Amino acid sequence: MQMDGHKCEYVDKPRGVRVDLFTVVHKSPHVGEQAVKILRTSCLQVVNNSGHGPMGVAFKEPSMRALLQRISQASVEIGGEIRTRIGPGLLILLGIEEADTPEDIAWLAPKIAKMRLFADEQGKMNRSLLETGGEVLVVSQFTLHAATRKGNRPSFIRAAAPEHSAPLYEAFCTAMEHEIAKPVGRGEFGADMQVGLINDGPVTIWIDSKNRE
Repeated sequence: MQMDGHKCEYVDKPRGVRVDLFTVVHKSPHVGEQAVKILRTSCLQVVNNSGHGPMGVAFKEPSMRALLQRISQASVEIGGEIRTRIGPGLLILLGIEEADTPEDIAWLAPKIAKMRLFADEQGKMNRSLLETGGEVLVVSQFTLHAATRKGNRPSFIRAAAPEHSAPLYEAFCTAMEHEIAKPVGRGEFGADMQVGLINDGPVTIWIDSKNRE
């Protein structure tokens, strides 16, 4: 296949062959106009022309990504000043891709609010934010979408541009406030932040909006 334009991952499923990141030319016989258009907004898996996906393309769905840390306290410092500080609850690092939509938020926010990450009377993780009344701090974190397969310098090609991710970040914070019925702490979008936390446990959970395990 000719190569030029948009980075992808090549997967030959029948033979179990996986090749590193490469590019797909617009005029490839196995990639149509719509596939190339989608390539501009997310990294896709491309397979040989053997019936896997339309026009030989197996779409790798983009996802809104959240890293949850159960904390006893957390804070955001900007320019030497504390902007936000919370007590026991969750610090949420949120990664947004170009193709993410409010639908991802509609699934992710209630999932997080109801997830049983806090100890009950027997010390088992059996209580949610809704039950404990815990606080939430949300920090935008585009580096959650780092691609590290090739070389030693991470690529962030999958992370959304600020004009797309900033409104979704605010929408996610608002959705979390609705879920837990209290204000949510925020970082400052695009700022150089010093995030401090004490991870309680430690407990750290990774959630993708399209990989609903």
